[in-house]
Amino acid sequence: MAVIGASEKPGKVGRVVLENILRSGFPGKVYPVNPSHDAVFDLTCYPSVSALPEAPDLAVIIVPAPAVREVLEECGSSGVKAAVIISAGFKESGREGYRRETELRDTARRHGIRVLGPNCLGLADTATPLNATFATRAPQPGKVAFMSQSGALCTAVLGWSQENHLGFSRFISLGNKMDLDESDFLESLEKDGNTAVIAAYLEGVNDGDKFLQVAERVSRSKPVIVFKAGVTEAGARAVSSHTGTLAGSENAYTAAFRRCGALRAETVEDLFLLARGFSLQPPPRGPRVAVITNAGGPGIIASDALERSGLVLASLAEDTARSLREGLPEAASVYNPVDVLGDAGAERYRLALRHVLPDPGNDALLVILTPQAMTEIRETAVALAEEAGKAGKTVFAVFMGGDEVAEAEEILRGSGIPNFRFPEEAVRTLRGMKAYTDFLSRPRLTRVRFAVDAGKVRQTFDSVRAQGRKELVEVEAREVFQAYGFPVARTILATNLEECIRAAREIAYPVVVKIASPLILHKTDIGGVVVGIGNTDDLIAAYENVTANARKFVPAASIWGVLVQEMLPPSRELILGMSRDSQFGPLIMAGLGGVYVEVLKDVAFRLAPLSEEEAREMLRELKSYWLLQGARGEKPADIDAVIECMLRVSQLVTDFPEIIELDINPLRVMEDGKGCLAADARIVLEE
Repeated sequence: MAVIGASEKPGKVGRVVLENILRSGFPGKVYPVNPSHDAVFDLTCYPSVSALPEAPDLAVIIVPAPAVREVLEECGSSGVKAAVIISAGFKESGREGYRRETELRDTARRHGIRVLGPNCLGLADTATPLNATFATRAPQPGKVAFMSQSGALCTAVLGWSQENHLGFSRFISLGNKMDLDESDFLESLEKDGNTAVIAAYLEGVNDGDKFLQVAERVSRSKPVIVFKAGVTEAGARAVSSHTGTLAGSENAYTAAFRRCGALRAETVEDLFLLARGFSLQPPPRGPRVAVITNAGGPGIIASDALERSGLVLASLAEDTARSLREGLPEAASVYNPVDVLGDAGAERYRLALRHVLPDPGNDALLVILTPQAMTEIRETAVALAEEAGKAGKTVFAVFMGGDEVAEAEEILRGSGIPNFRFPEEAVRTLRGMKAYTDFLSRPRLTRVRFAVDAGKVRQTFDSVRAQGRKELVEVEAREVFQAYGFPVARTILATNLEECIRAAREIAYPVVVKIASPLILHKTDIGGVVVGIGNTDDLIAAYENVTANARKFVPAASIWGVLVQEMLPPSRELILGMSRDSQFGPLIMAGLGGVYVEVLKDVAFRLAPLSEEEAREMLRELKSYWLLQGARGEKPADIDAVIECMLRVSQLVTDFPEIIELDINPLRVMEDGKGCLAADARIVLEE
């Protein structure tokens, strides 16, 4: 490898990088390149890449930003096929830097050079070994591969990992991701036999579709854990639909990670706690957790955390309880949590372990210890280490006490048992590992396609565009939904009062009247909707009322007339929608509908194309799902009909990528077996 910009001068990045490479024990040849030196660290220093005796496999470039392109050009001419560009001063620095990076990318592509960076810390591989970074600490060997868009976070993580004894197989600073990105390294790490777990800090992904495909495949062979930063909606484009308002990058990334099986860490600490858990223990087969403790308080804390996290406090078999009762003091609790009391020594813990671990009613075990005067901390750790491997279950320790339990923690770590400071940390890690088990056991998703009239939809969209519009009025949106087999409430567009009266008689009272205008998006907000109209006199009043309100509150709006719609029977109200995410495409939303959707925000999201299983999961996630099931004597709603509508929405937005926003609000859901109807609908096309 060549280090271009190598130096012996203190404070120079080129010095630190070369020094780290040499100290790491890199077994290959290292060629310093710098026209200002004849030798660096007793190595012959060459004035240029073209002066090297051979073409290096890798060039590490550490020169001022304006000189990087010329250096990369020389690398390409010399046959170099891979480069790490540590130099900063590219797109992260503004317009000039962006131009500079664009030229650099063109140079790399012309020569077929794969590039990590620019503006990165470098990379390390503890198996080779190689540490081509300018970090002040070297990563310790281990099974966790870590990649990060933040170089500063990389250096902080190295300090934390040494304190917490977490080792790495590879350590990759992605930088600006001019060429190689997270998906490329996921593919590489999938094949790396030294890597058991992949952890990543990401601020974004370069190619959403590629990331989903690669991450889903890689997640089948090893856990992928991601901390995603930068998910707030500050600076997001303005949107007008309910779905657009409620969607956004946070929900899109959550849906994407769920689709591909990547585990979402809520904090950077959880990212590495999860990585450590996977690197030391097998994931739990199920949600049932047993707890052994010598203190009631921490046992209660663990129980509360398990319930909040969706895990289950395991029910131990009566035989297990009987054996515990025979061996433990009378005051001990023999049901989960098993409290061996504050005066428990190592043998009392061992007795509890021998009975609880093999119990078929649990999938994982938390062993809690608080140091007390009679506690045999070291001996208890030895007992746990000796007993844990016999059951083949997930075993976590929560030895609380800081320095007081340091020796015990080392014993546990040597036996592959992670120790946590507090019960909540252990439970959060268990929850993440259980989520991975769920992903691996997820059945094959069922994709369905319906017979539809796509030609009719294309005609409608072409007509709207020909008029210079991007938003369909409700009557046009209904035509689109009908072409895709949606049940819609019977509706007639009336351009004047006479047509309105005729439409109401054709539909039959009672009816609903809504203003029809391409500029009035939320009709209820301006008094543009009247419901429950039972006769002609009330109809005339409603017509005059909604048209007057439209002219008053939106004077610039073009009024097409009114929509006369059948009055639907009492029903539950849901919302179905779609907002097209810039990275991952169509994001489907389902939730509690009506006028309060943006207030209550009881919604769930998934990426299209949607499977039947995913649609059902979305409904079950809603806090209001019990309303659909039937509450307080009500009959259950037609959930299967809702799922069919969700799948039809998914097919529509997948077939027509020009749809950027879509709402059906409300979707009126009838009793089970009686279907549902789209009562109001909006579709927005791209510019």
